[in-house]
Formats: sequence, C-alpha cells, structure tokens
Amino acid sequence: MNFKLYKLYNLPLTMTTTNFDTLAIHAGNSEFSPDSMSAPIYQSVAFPYQDAKEAAAIFSGEKPGYTYGRWDNPTVSLFEKRMAALELTESAVAASSGMAAILLLCHQMLTNGDEIVSSNRVYGGTFSLFEVGLKKMGIKTNWVTNPDSIDDWEKAITPKTKFLFVESPSNPSLYIADLRLLSKLAKSKNLPLVVDNTVTSPALQQPVALGADIVVHSTTKFICGNASSIGGIVCGPNSIIEAGIRKGPLRYLGPSMAPFNAWLNINGLETLSLRMERHCSNALIIAKYLETHPLVTCVNYPGLESNPYHHLIKPQMKGCSSLMSFELKGNYDNATKFIDAVKTITHATHLGTCKTIVTHPASTTHSAMGEVEMRKAGISPSLIRFSIGIEDVNDLIKDIDFAFESSRK
Repeated sequence: MNFKLYKLYNLPLTMTTTNFDTLAIHAGNSEFSPDSMSAPIYQSVAFPYQDAKEAAAIFSGEKPGYTYGRWDNPTVSLFEKRMAALELTESAVAASSGMAAILLLCHQMLTNGDEIVSSNRVYGGTFSLFEVGLKKMGIKTNWVTNPDSIDDWEKAITPKTKFLFVESPSNPSLYIADLRLLSKLAKSKNLPLVVDNTVTSPALQQPVALGADIVVHSTTKFICGNASSIGGIVCGPNSIIEAGIRKGPLRYLGPSMAPFNAWLNINGLETLSLRMERHCSNALIIAKYLETHPLVTCVNYPGLESNPYHHLIKPQMKGCSSLMSFELKGNYDNATKFIDAVKTITHATHLGTCKTIVTHPASTTHSAMGEVEMRKAGISPSLIRFSIGIEDVNDLIKDIDFAFESSRK
C-alpha cells in the first residue's frame, strides 16, 4: 500500500502490513491522541472552536475538524475510515440503518424522472423503497426478474438509468451475481454498479475488487455481529461520499449514525474474520445435512456443489457466509410448526449474529412484496431461512431434527 493510501485510511506509517485482518483492527486509529486500546466514544453533539476564524475554516473545509454530531463525529469517522479501507474505497459515510444508507445514496444520485435498474432478489425493505418510496419521488425502478441473464440487465437499461443495483448474495433466495460480468456491462453504459454486500461482509467479498463502484451495508448484521445496534454505511468514491452525501443529504435529512453504535461496530470489525470463518463452516455442515433430509425439497446455499451459483464462489468470494434457505415439504402450516418447535435456535427477523436465527420470510421480512412478487423472487409459503451462528453445530442439528419431527404433528 502506498503513502497516499496510508494517509487516506489514517494508518500509522510504522505499520509493515496492510492485510485485511490488520486493517480491521488498526485502520483509522492514528487520529486519536492519546491513543487508547479501545476507541474513544465521543458522545457529543457539538465540538467547540478556538475562535470564529477556526469555525469558519472547519465549515468551509479549509481545516480538518468536526462541526456537528449530525454531520460528523470522531468515533463515527474512525468507523467510516475503517470500512472504507476494508471495502477498498476512497471514503465511506455511516448512517442510522442499512435502509437509511441506501436512501442517502438514492437521494444523492437520483432526481425526479430518473430510473434505476435492480435485481428483484433484494431484501424486502429495499424492494419497498425502490417500488414504493422512489416512485413517490418520481423515480422508476426497472426490475430484472431473471437476474442470471446479463441480456435482461442490458434490456432494462434506458437513457434515464442512473445506476445498477444488486444484492449479492441475496436475502433470502441466495442469488449470486457474476459481479465481474455485471460491472463490465455497467462500465460499457457509463453507469455505476452498486452492490449490497451485507450478507458476505468485506471479510468474504470485496465488490470493488470485482469492478463495482459503490458498496452498501446494513452494519446491523455481520459488521456489528451481536444484534446490539442498527446501522448502515455507503462506501465509494469521494465524489459521491464526501462532496455529495456528507455535504448534502446527510446534513439536511439527518439519518446519521450514533457514536455509541459506531463504537459497537468498530468492536465488531475486530473479530469479523474469525466470526465469518465459523459462520461459513457451520453453515456448510447444516446445508449438507438439510440437502439429504427427506422433508426438504431443495436448499439454497451456494457452498453446496449442487447449487447453480457454486461456480462463482471461488472467483469472487472467500466463503458463503451464514445465510441459507430451504423449501420444507408441505405448506405454510408445516413451516410455522417447524419454526415454533425450535429451542436452541432463535426465531427472529434478523441475520448475521453469533446466534443461529430462523425466519419465515413470506410472513415477515418479505411479506410487503405481496404473493406475486414473492413468487417471482423465489419466496414460497414453505420457505424457511436460517442465519447459522457460531454455536456448536451438533447442538444445532439436534434442534433442527426436533423441529422437523414437530412439523409433521
């Protein structure tokens, strides 16, 4: 890494390596004086100035400094710099939630009459924002209902298109985009490619290295890792982040990340790689177990050799993360009986924590899509989603076995 990047990510020049796990612990730290083993929490809404001249210089950008908690904060800034380093981007801006991060990006890049192109294999909240929220602002989403087809992506692009959006892997159907191919298309049309990297985290996939331009996350999930704080982030070029979102919609819309939440996310990053390794190993064991179970018709997990996206794992991912879904033989009632029977596994509408979580997408996270759109996105009444945690995998299998038995009673 050259001097420019050391300065960009606030790395001590004495560091001899800038590998991922080192960046996850050290990036951004050189700002703090005196240094601290734990990042300081600047739980403050304002930052006093020495005089009027300094205040004017900080507000104009002539001098580094902090202005107001809704715009910037030292603890939040550390988290942003660390995420930018991990996602290989120039900058990052943190937000109050993953949906707030996507909204900030849309507000910055779109105006009345514009269009975007998106895979329909997206989180339910993202679908609602694009289909309902953006429509109210005069912005159209052209959905790609067969996102495996690069031709369908190209056909959806119009002269009004401002960016391509893909969630890969997607929640809950585990669609995986060929990001190199999609980025090639985006560049041929002079359009940015935006990737929601929530499900893998940068520990397993770095979309910018594959040709993407902007990366978004719900940091609520794997980044934080223990279900203690909501947050989101947009990682991208300075032209979008610093000159755009930070000086514009972040200030007048106000969905900023709280300092304490940033601190929790910073702590989460320090163990991210270790957690993701355990998530991946446990998930693969569970997926193989489900694949051979007589009460399962199919398993959506790209780590399985039988999965249609398995060939994309090695070229663009270090692992397949914890998220999987499977079709239970039967109907809605069988699925809900299964979920009601688990004891060790937690029933919640969440993913990416140390605890294993089970969810019924059709009645919760994706219910707002409606039955027709859910079917298009591969979500049936009998689909069950797991986010496999880091518990003992044998205990998890015992719990799942009991739930299978209960689903037939």
